[in-house]
Amino acid sequence: MTDDAPAPPAPLASAPAPPDEPAGALPTDGSRLRALLPDLAPWHASADFRRLWLAGVITNFGTFLTFVALPVQLKDLTGSAAAVGAIGAVELLPLIVFGLYGGALADAYDKRKLILSTEAGQGLLSAVLLLNALLPRPAVWPLYVVAALSSALGALQRPALDALVPRIVAHDHLPAAASLNSLRWTVGGVAGPAVAGVVVAYAGLGAAYGADLVTFVVSVVLGLGLAASPAAHEAAKPSLRSIAEGARYAWSRKELLGTYVVDIAAMLFAMPLAVLPFLADELRAPWSLGLMYASFPAGALVVSLTGGWTSRIHRHGRMVVLSAAAWGLAVAAAGVAGNVWLVLLLLTLGGAFDMVSGIFRGAMWNQTIPDELRGRLAGIELLSYSVGPQLGQVRSGGMAAWRGVRTSVWSGGLLCTGAVALLALCLPGLMRYDARTNEHAVRLRARRTGAAV
Repeated sequence: MTDDAPAPPAPLASAPAPPDEPAGALPTDGSRLRALLPDLAPWHASADFRRLWLAGVITNFGTFLTFVALPVQLKDLTGSAAAVGAIGAVELLPLIVFGLYGGALADAYDKRKLILSTEAGQGLLSAVLLLNALLPRPAVWPLYVVAALSSALGALQRPALDALVPRIVAHDHLPAAASLNSLRWTVGGVAGPAVAGVVVAYAGLGAAYGADLVTFVVSVVLGLGLAASPAAHEAAKPSLRSIAEGARYAWSRKELLGTYVVDIAAMLFAMPLAVLPFLADELRAPWSLGLMYASFPAGALVVSLTGGWTSRIHRHGRMVVLSAAAWGLAVAAAGVAGNVWLVLLLLTLGGAFDMVSGIFRGAMWNQTIPDELRGRLAGIELLSYSVGPQLGQVRSGGMAAWRGVRTSVWSGGLLCTGAVALLALCLPGLMRYDARTNEHAVRLRARRTGAAV
């Protein structure tokens, strides 16, 4: 459904253990390998998590088909790059408005019903795209209407999805669940666009939209097996006052606030997607453009496939900051490098660091936010990791037009790292955060453990 370095060997028993790892025997090569593999505890323990994960894999793959097909169709119908770029503009406002309102809905109503209804709505939009593509002369305006409505439905759904995970996954399994969910996204991010290019080129736009429609049908069927997830008794009804209450809570939690602003800074300054076509041309390697787009999810996929170590890290705030700063440095180095293969390697490395930051942001959110506020805070989270990339395209494109493509990339990376370092100094609570001792994490763990007894 629509919707983010390995630990060193454990020391000998006689030596003191590092803060984030238990003391134990010297591991064998087999245990080292198992420690790197994804932690499947949430998958084994929760049938609802399995259903949600499988539904997400399927529908995410279909969504990437439309992600590629829609701009291709607009280009074919209009021949205008501006018309293709306008898709982002029509998606932004619904994302902001319905993301915040979707958070309030997720706290006030049954999350399962919200997820199923929005998923069915997305399927209907895919059907509209399919019917339009089959017309002798497809119209342009439905593409923009569908893009705006799809953005609104996705924004309504995402807070309910995020708020549901802590209900169906044990508290101590939440970091592993975040890693598995990132794996779900990265598999689609790598395979989806590649398959979409083949489908659109050889089977046509209708086939891409039709396949997306089928994935939504399968996802809804899987979602019907989810248990009901009604609102908490103390949940506030959707209103501007309830949304403001969520914002006040986020403001009162400086370590939580830090995760939002760090992510916004990273995406605002160092997301270079808008200038990658021009970077490929400057490197005299236009053939590399597809690889550049795939490099970020490829790096994220490597982290997801080797993410078992994330379950043994407890200083999540520190990892959010360090990995976001490293993301900026990797992008800056890519802007300076003159060899296309080195650029691809650095972009892949950046994608890996960005995924590490995302995993630990998600763990902090899920392990500390009370259930009655989880939806509204998920709406704020949606804005933090969605609006930043949108604004980042404006920044990178404007800087490229003013000072050149390479300058846009390396300066953005350095600005990201500097901004993250400054935020870490201004928000020391973020660097001190420890999932074992943080008062909000301890309180929520006790509440959930008591509810499970």
